[in-house]
Amino acid sequence: MTTDVVVEKSTKTNDKVKLPKKYKIIFLNDDVTPVEFVISLLMSIFRHPQNVATEITLKIHNEGSGVAGIYTYEIAEQKLIESTSVSRASGYPLVIKLEAE
Repeated sequence: MTTDVVVEKSTKTNDKVKLPKKYKIIFLNDDVTPVEFVISLLMSIFRHPQNVATEITLKIHNEGSGVAGIYTYEIAEQKLIESTSVSRASGYPLVIKLEAE
């Protein structure tokens, strides 16, 4: 009686899961859009508390730009479109851009 021995090789996988890239939403300063409007956008669309929204707005005003938030591309794009739409509907030329982190 013979016994056949079957040896199986284990296969190791080196699959690494890549996290999605993050994108910064950057508000640019202009001379038309009121500070109160920018603060309200940061609070309503980006869900920042009033003190944080005020800090970001002052940075935008004093330094020329400021980061409203950092998100995956799809979320960042949606927030950019929503912010731009609200700005235009309110008659303001607020410029918002996306930048890879």
